[in-house]
Amino acid sequence: MADEYFFDFGRFLALTLKGAKASEVWDPEAKGAEDYQGGHKLIIKQALVGPEATEGEVNVVQVEAMTWKDSVKIPIASLKAGGANNQVVLDLSFPDPPVTFSLVQGNGPVHIIGHHLIGSPMEEFDEMDEMEEEMIEDEEGEEGAEEDEDDEEPKSKKAKTVNNSKGKTPVKNNSKAKK
Repeated sequence: MADEYFFDFGRFLALTLKGAKASEVWDPEAKGAEDYQGGHKLIIKQALVGPEATEGEVNVVQVEAMTWKDSVKIPIASLKAGGANNQVVLDLSFPDPPVTFSLVQGNGPVHIIGHHLIGSPMEEFDEMDEMEEEMIEDEEGEEGAEEDEDDEEPKSKKAKTVNNSKGKTPVKNNSKAKK
């Protein structure tokens, strides 16, 4: 079963593929992020051809990533400089590094934009929630005890009322009623 992560912060990600057969690998664990005990997730939002690309040239971006079973290579964008197809909006999620982006056709440059999310295991947040709940309960218990003490008045100051059988306003016990 895959671990579940709560992604609490992220970083902007941008990479450029330029030149024939250009390639970039996203692997934060290989670049020193292995010290962080959380998970990494890559979200790709857009791919676009740079303004210096050769007009009319088709640029094809391919991604290689792991599935639950094996590695897969698939084109994710076909972009043409100088035309209506010079950019594409994407919503691709890669939960496990490494992910390799390659320019399999054209010379680019092709810019890929997204988010690198860094998270913590859900178990860690569950434990934090339990600790917060315990702290709140403790604080409420202390506040409740203080309020109970404040609510208590000396018995001599409290006036008791007695119901009048004739439906009139009740009379206080500690006052002397005349008959």
